[in-house]
Amino acid sequence: MCASVKYGSRGPALIPRMKTKHRIYYITLFSVVLLGLIATGIFQFWPHSIESSAEWSLDRRSVHDAPLVRIPMSSPISERGDLSCRMHTCFDVYRCGYNPKNKIKVYIYPLQRFVDEVGVPISSTGLSREYNDLLSAISDSDFYSDDVSRACLFIPSIDVLNQNSLRIRETAQALAMLPRWDKGTNHLLFNMLPGGPPDYNTALDVPRDRALLAGGGFSTWTYRQGYDVSIPVYSPLSAEVDLPERQPGPRRYFILSSQTAIHREYRVELERLKEENGEALLLLDKCSNLSQGLASVRNRCYKGQVYDYPQILQESSFCVVLRGARLGQATLSDVLQAGCVPVIMADSYILPFSEVLDWKRASVVIPEEKLPEMYTILKSIPHRQVEEMQRQARWFWEAYFSSMKAIGMTTLQIINDRIYPYAARTYEEWNNPPVVKWTSVNSPLFLPLIPPRSPGFTAVVLTYDRIESLFRVITEISKVPSLAKLLVVWNNQNKSPPEAIDGLSLDQTHMVERSECINKFASVFGTMPLKVVEHRADPVLYKDDFPEKLKSFPNIGSL
Repeated sequence: MCASVKYGSRGPALIPRMKTKHRIYYITLFSVVLLGLIATGIFQFWPHSIESSAEWSLDRRSVHDAPLVRIPMSSPISERGDLSCRMHTCFDVYRCGYNPKNKIKVYIYPLQRFVDEVGVPISSTGLSREYNDLLSAISDSDFYSDDVSRACLFIPSIDVLNQNSLRIRETAQALAMLPRWDKGTNHLLFNMLPGGPPDYNTALDVPRDRALLAGGGFSTWTYRQGYDVSIPVYSPLSAEVDLPERQPGPRRYFILSSQTAIHREYRVELERLKEENGEALLLLDKCSNLSQGLASVRNRCYKGQVYDYPQILQESSFCVVLRGARLGQATLSDVLQAGCVPVIMADSYILPFSEVLDWKRASVVIPEEKLPEMYTILKSIPHRQVEEMQRQARWFWEAYFSSMKAIGMTTLQIINDRIYPYAARTYEEWNNPPVVKWTSVNSPLFLPLIPPRSPGFTAVVLTYDRIESLFRVITEISKVPSLAKLLVVWNNQNKSPPEAIDGLSLDQTHMVERSECINKFASVFGTMPLKVVEHRADPVLYKDDFPEKLKSFPNIGSL
C-alpha cells in the first residue's frame, strides 16, 4: 500500500521543513566561521602585551604602558664589578654553542618600569632616545633572538647610559631581579657617562657582578682588557648636523681647540701657544654674549667673533681633544666627523674600540705633560701622513661613531670575534677604508711574519709601479712554507713605494734569535718565569712612525 502524501502548490509539505532546518544549520556554521576569522584577525593585528611576548619593540607600545615592577627595600643587590673578570673566567661560552653562521645570539629583556616601594622610578629620565635607538638597532640585526633559550648574550632594557640619571642602589637591585641575571654572567651593559661629582669615576658605579661593560670613559685602571669594550661617547650632533666629507689637505687653521669648560691650566697653556703661533692656532670658548644671554651648544666664540660648531672643525688640520671632568668626550666624535685629526691628550684613557682599531692611523696621542710641545710635535708630521690621517678619521666616524646603531653593532661584533676567533674580522677589515682597498687583493704589507722552521729561501721581487700586481705576487709567494725572506726592489725613483705598517721586530732573523734566547732562558730556570704585563715602555717606540718629540729615547738603537 502506498501512504498518501499531502501536496501543496509547491510540492510535498515535508520538503519546506527540511530546507528550513538546513538553512539554520548553514547560517550557524557560517556564523561560527566568521567569528573565528574575526577573532584571528584581532589576535594578529591587536598590539600584543609585552608580558606575553618576548619580542622587544617600542614601536607598538609606549614606555608608559610597560608593566610596573616594584623593588622591595630588602631586595638583593648585585655585587661590585669584578675587576679580575676575563672571557675565560666570567663568561659562559658554552651558552653560545655551535653556530654555523659564527654569530652570537642576543636577547633583549622585555621593557619594564622599575620603581621603589613608594613608587619612585629608579631613573629620572626613563628610557632615553639614544638607548631606544640602540636596542631597536640590535633587535633589527642578525644578532637578535627572541628565544631566550638560544641566547648567548643578554641585554637589559634598563637604561644606564648616563649615570647622572640613575639611583645607584635601586638600579643594582633591578638588575639582580632579572630572571637570567645569574650574577651578571653573559650580560652586557652600555654606559657612556660614568661616575659623578666630585670624583667622576671612569667606570659605571652601579654594582653589576660579572656583567660585561661597554663603557665610554674607561681608564687603564678600570678597563678589563679583553672583557669590557671601550665605546665612544655618542654626540647628538651626529644626527642633527650634516657635515659633507671634505677632501684631505691643508686647511685654514693648523690647530683648533673648541672645547668648553676645560681645566684652567690647559686653557692657560693653550693661550700661550696661541700667542707664540698666531693665526695657525684658533682657540675657541663658549659664547656668553649671544641673544638672551645664553650660550649655544651650536656656537663657539673667540674675541666676540661667533663660529658655527661643529662646522668650524672642518677648517683645521688638527683638533685638540683634552680630558674634561670625564675621560670620554663627545668632542672626539665631532672631530672625527669633520675629518680633522684628533690630538688626544687624556692620560690613561682607553680609546674607543681600541681592541680592533689602530688609532695611530687616525690620531695623535700626546701625554698631557707635553702640551707645551704640541705645536712642534704636530709640525714634524709629514703632509702626506696628515692627509691619510684626515681620511682615516672621517672613515672611523662613518663606520663606528656615526649612530647608536654603529656603536652597538661594533660592540657586538667585537664580542662575537672573541667567541668565534677563527671567523673574526681581520685587521684590514677593521681598519682599511673601502676606498683604499685594492680591487681584488688586500695589502700584503700587513701579513703576519712567522719565524721559519728551516733556513728556507729569499725571494727577490723587482717592480716599478704596478701596485696591485706587486701585492698579488707577494700574497702568493708568502704562502710558500719554505719562504724565509721576501725582498722587494722598487725601481721607480719618481714615486715613493707603498708604506709598510706590522710594528716591531719585522726582521724574521731577529724573531728566531729572540725565540732561541727565551727558550734557553726558560731552560735555565726550569720553567717560564716571565709574566704577561700590560705595559709598553718608551724605548720600543724607536722604530715606530712617531714624531721624534714623542720618543723619550730616540737614539736607543736596535733592541
